[in-house]
Amino acid sequence: MLSAFIVHLCLALLFCCSLPQPAAAEVIPGIDILARRNFDLLQGTQVGLITNNTGRALSGTSSVDLLAQAPGVRLVALFAPEHGIRGDSDVKLSSSTDKRTGLPIHSLYGKTCRPTPEMMTNIQVLVFDIQDIGARFYTYIGTLHHALLAAKQQGIPLVVLDRPNPLGGMAVEGAVPDAGEVARRIATDQTGCRSLTVTHPIPTRHGLTVGELARLINSEAGIHANLQVIPMEGWKRDMLWQDTGLPWINPSPNMKDPVAALLYPGFGPLEATNLSVARGTEKPFHQYGAPWLDSAAVLKNLPDLPGLKFNATTFTPTAPGHSYQGKHCNGIEVTITDLHVANPPLAGLYLVRAIQQAHPKQYHVAGGFYGMLGDNHAWKMLRDGASPEQVMARWQGGTEQFRKLRERYLLY
Repeated sequence: MLSAFIVHLCLALLFCCSLPQPAAAEVIPGIDILARRNFDLLQGTQVGLITNNTGRALSGTSSVDLLAQAPGVRLVALFAPEHGIRGDSDVKLSSSTDKRTGLPIHSLYGKTCRPTPEMMTNIQVLVFDIQDIGARFYTYIGTLHHALLAAKQQGIPLVVLDRPNPLGGMAVEGAVPDAGEVARRIATDQTGCRSLTVTHPIPTRHGLTVGELARLINSEAGIHANLQVIPMEGWKRDMLWQDTGLPWINPSPNMKDPVAALLYPGFGPLEATNLSVARGTEKPFHQYGAPWLDSAAVLKNLPDLPGLKFNATTFTPTAPGHSYQGKHCNGIEVTITDLHVANPPLAGLYLVRAIQQAHPKQYHVAGGFYGMLGDNHAWKMLRDGASPEQVMARWQGGTEQFRKLRERYLLY
C-alpha cells in the first residue's frame, strides 16, 4: 500500500510540474489551488464534475482535462448546466457524450435540472467548477443548490472550486424573495427547473462567491451536505472582474462582457417583459427595445443617474426563439460610466417605469418577471406612481438582514 501511494504521489508531482505555466493574474481560482495540492481531496475516488466552458485553470486548460488526466483520480461523469458543457447553447439539452474524453454528459437543463440517483451512480465525490456572474436569477446558483441536495442524498462530498464574483463582494442590492414563497416553489417543482432562478431567498445582487453561496445555502436551507470549498488566492471583496487580471470567458452565449454582467442584476428582469434584450447582437443586455418603442418618449422619462447614462439606439435581435427575432427594434442603450458608482437595480426600475409611462397600453410583464425581480408588488407600485427609490426602500430591510446573515459564511 505504501509503495502504491508513493507511486501515485510521484506521478501527481510530475503531472503538476508538466502543466502549462499560468498567465499573470491577480486572482488564482480554486481549480489551480486544487491542482497545486495534487488533487488531494479527490485521490483514489471516482469523480463527477459539474462544469462548463468557464471551468478553466489560469493556463487555459479546462477542468475536465485536468481531472481526466490527474493521477490517482478517476473522472467518470460530467454534468452540464444551462447553456451546455461549452456554454454555447440557448435551448434545453439532452444528455450526451463528451467527444474528447468519451465521458457521459448529464444535462442539468433538460428533462430535469437536478442530478438524479441514476446520474450519480458510481460517483464518490461531486465537484462544482462554474463561473457565476453574481445575480440571483442566473441559473448556475440553482444548479449549485441542486448539487448540494444531490450530494446529501447520495452521502458523498461536494467540492466547490471557488471563483470571483464579477460584480465584487461589497454591494448587496435588490429584492430578497419571500422565504415562504421560495419554499413553496421548490416543494411543487418536480424537476427543479421552474424554480431554478430562485432556489433560495437571497438579494438580486448578493456579493458572494460560489463557494460562499454554497456555504450559506448548505446551512440556511438545512441541507447539511459534506461541503468542502477550495478558496481562491488573491481575491478581495472590493474587486470587480476588471480588477482580477482574469480573461473573460462568456458564461452563456449572450453574456459577452463583464459590463453586461454588471448590468444584468438590474436590467435582466426586463427580458420577462415584452421587450428584446438584444440577444444575438454585439451588445446583449446593454440594449433594450421593441418595434413599437418610442425611444425619445422613453428618454424624456429618464433622469440622470450616477455612474450610467441612457441613449437612444436601434438593433435587430437574431437569437432564435427570443423576442422580435429578425425585427428592427427601437431601443435604449445603457452605458456604465463609473463601475463603482452605478446602481443597476435602481436604474432598471427607472427604465421599467419610463417605458410604462411612455407605453401604458403596450408594455406589460410576464409571470417570470416577478420571479426574476423577487417582488410581486414592484410592478404595481411603479404603475401606480411610486418612485424607484420607494420600491428600493421596500427592499432595504431584507438586504440589511441578508448582509448580516452572510457575515458568517464569508471566506475573504
